[in-house]
Amino acid sequence: MNQAPILLNESTLKVTVIMMSMDTIKNMRDLKLGVTYTKNQCTFSLWAPTVRSVFLVLYEDAGQYDEEGVVTRHEGGQESQMTRGDDGLWTIHFPGDLAGQYYMYKIERENGESLYAIDPYAKAVSANGCRGAIVDPVQCNPKDWNLDIRPPFLQPTDAVLYELHVRDFSISPDSGMKYKGKYMAFTETGLKDESGNSLGIDHLVELGITHVHLLPIFDFRTVNELDCQPSYNWGYDPQNYNVPEGSYATDPTKPEIRIRECKEMILALHKKGIRVIMDVVYNHTYTVEDGPFEPIVPGYFYRKNWTGDLSNGSGVGNELATEKPMVRKYIKDSLRYWAEEYHIDGFRFDLMALIDTTTIYEIVEELRNEVDPSLLIYGEPWTGGDSPLQNKTVKGTQRGKAFAVFNDHYRHAIKGDNDGYGKGFSTGEGWCEGAVAEGMMGSVHDFADQASETINYVTVHDNLNLWDKVLISIGMGHKAGLLHMNNGYPLNGGDLFEEVSKCQPYYALSDGDVMDAEPVRRSILANGIVFLSQGIPLMHAGDELLRSKYGDHNSYRSGDAINAIRWGHKARFLPVFQYYKGLLELRRSHSAFRMNHREQIEEHMEIIRCGDQMVAYHLNNHANGDCWRDIVVIVNGGNHEAMMELPASSYGWNVVVNDKQAGTETIKTIDHSEITVPALSIMVLRSDQERPKNNLVTIELEYEREDQQYEGWNLWVWGTGIQDGRIDFSPKEDGRVTAIFRTESGMKQIGCIVRLKEWEAREWEQDRFIMLPPGKQELKIKVISGSGECRTYSDRAS
Repeated sequence: MNQAPILLNESTLKVTVIMMSMDTIKNMRDLKLGVTYTKNQCTFSLWAPTVRSVFLVLYEDAGQYDEEGVVTRHEGGQESQMTRGDDGLWTIHFPGDLAGQYYMYKIERENGESLYAIDPYAKAVSANGCRGAIVDPVQCNPKDWNLDIRPPFLQPTDAVLYELHVRDFSISPDSGMKYKGKYMAFTETGLKDESGNSLGIDHLVELGITHVHLLPIFDFRTVNELDCQPSYNWGYDPQNYNVPEGSYATDPTKPEIRIRECKEMILALHKKGIRVIMDVVYNHTYTVEDGPFEPIVPGYFYRKNWTGDLSNGSGVGNELATEKPMVRKYIKDSLRYWAEEYHIDGFRFDLMALIDTTTIYEIVEELRNEVDPSLLIYGEPWTGGDSPLQNKTVKGTQRGKAFAVFNDHYRHAIKGDNDGYGKGFSTGEGWCEGAVAEGMMGSVHDFADQASETINYVTVHDNLNLWDKVLISIGMGHKAGLLHMNNGYPLNGGDLFEEVSKCQPYYALSDGDVMDAEPVRRSILANGIVFLSQGIPLMHAGDELLRSKYGDHNSYRSGDAINAIRWGHKARFLPVFQYYKGLLELRRSHSAFRMNHREQIEEHMEIIRCGDQMVAYHLNNHANGDCWRDIVVIVNGGNHEAMMELPASSYGWNVVVNDKQAGTETIKTIDHSEITVPALSIMVLRSDQERPKNNLVTIELEYEREDQQYEGWNLWVWGTGIQDGRIDFSPKEDGRVTAIFRTESGMKQIGCIVRLKEWEAREWEQDRFIMLPPGKQELKIKVISGSGECRTYSDRAS
């Protein structure tokens, strides 16, 4: 393709040359930008290599806000000229204790243009992020902050992630929380509904998650923090990357409060044993011209396409040029600040494919080696549009690099498409068994080297949530009255609250056993598969309460009527919550479900059924050091019950998960090698090493050869329910050999082959079956080589 030349004038060339030279900054990593505070002086540092001069402007207040909640005029402050040093770094040391004051930078460009810009490294801001604020960091810490420690966490596959929006968590009138929509709601403990069920943070502890994955909590653009009832947004519109969002604080006008209350939230979760993942958006900014970077260093921070225009891999108009050294430095500095100052335990990267692999690799290495090796890092391995970036962080680039990516292969196999009628294994499709089996094994034969590299999930904040997706997939969406929405408003123009009140997303649930309803069984099946797979499971907040968003597949600005978690659903759908809790207890209690290395998975995990809308696997020989020797997991995605043959074992089986209950305790015991699995259900069994099967039948098979050459010959049996596979012959005094094995009582026939070594030769061209007479506890069989016969001492077998 022919490309048009990009014409550069003298001014543009000068700026380009300066910025290219800045890409070789010495000691870039040690370069400290932003405000360094002490009670005696503050040091201000700004990287702005292409400007003529920079002034620090100090203010006594946050400025005058207009009707939109924005400060547009910044004249009248105390101006002090900053000094330019090497590499375009402007600094000033200002004496005295400046805590409580606000600041901006006045930028004078080479063309004579003058403008005010907020510090991109600001750690505190005024309401709506209009001015930087100077605070004493010590005064921003809650009580006992210095005693905060990260909850214990050994390996990534031990994690259970719970994706949650701060406002959604507490805003519902039935939440029982005082600080609705605020960080402080996470500090409220001991809350219960009228039935005595735990609410809020205690609910999270009871459920059994290990990490709360919070949608963006940095300062974002589209919510007016000064409104008494602020509008709603998910927060994927960055404004000030290093400051907590003010709409979640009890008083956004006081810069210290949002910092302190954000830390209070993290401290409260840590005290409950729950780690905190921060959703970060370093792939784009909400705007460019008045965003955090362009006013300071025009043309540097954003990626361009071959025409010289802003590239749009994010789908929202711009993307950060993460491959540039000072952009990379900014991202790494920001992440490290959150991990160290706020004790954040990990990061989820939005549109991770728009970040170059070099940057991601350096982030992971530096954070884990220099901050904490247990930090969990993962992201979306895709873009929102076309991008000129060459080395994108896509699926596969995470191999051996100590971070994980979202597994959309597995997601699609389990549920089908994101927003339509398309089906997957849990929603009625019949071709997905192979992909489900691969996902269950941690995708180590797909795109991952280790199970810790895959984030397994079915739904998150984007697209239809699980309950609504199930309803639509099985044709119940219309009768449920699910809405058609556009940018937060019903397409029919009606009032949102009224339209929501008309919906009946639970119409198919009777007052009897909620677990019998088809959409309930399908939704539990979907997440149950995730929880019982190797890898890192993630669930969307409220799935355990059958949360509905009333058909809104993109509720980023749809408000509380759509997004609030209805806590009254816990009592209403308590068996569902208890089932989720039981599955997570099973995963937490048994390390066999949390293997990591590919070799370990291949050694201890065997797919024993894959077809006819059923998938089953066997965890054997105390997988990953588990106290249970053998575990069988069966998922039936069909509309009918099905028989499943269990692995051969001389011990009885204990059912710990069925279609109504889940956990680690025995629900029922069986002594047979087959079990009936109900439709649309999960079943988990373990072999009970303290309970041998009763009334076993002992079979002695004698093998006679005319040449007396028995070396290498062995017996292969199947269908015993006890001891399938190879059984070696033992010599008798008369020179012949015998093999003794056992089978379950009640079996009608056992398959057998006499073979040489590993099938180098065999007796009989066809498989033979030993018919078991009813009521016999012992049976003797004789096989004479070359005779074509296999007979009992009293009866002929087929």
